[in-house]
Amino acid sequence: MSYNVIIYTQETCPPCHEEKLWFKEHGIQYEERDIRKNPEYLDEVIQLGAAATPVTVVKSEIGEEVIYGFDYEKLSKLLQT
Repeated sequence: MSYNVIIYTQETCPPCHEEKLWFKEHGIQYEERDIRKNPEYLDEVIQLGAAATPVTVVKSEIGEEVIYGFDYEKLSKLLQT
């Protein structure tokens, strides 16, 4: 199954850095959207109902899942790592 992974981050967010490292270690391609560099990304995060970063959106043929915080167990299950 193919996935489209988007992670909303900010530079001062340690869990964001941990999640990006986890993605790299597992060979997962992702699009990073820094909410401090683009106000549209901040608006998207607010629309997703998030109060903090990271927020990860995983899209696949069967739907879309939003993960709040760095939940490696949920990511691992979704991305089958």
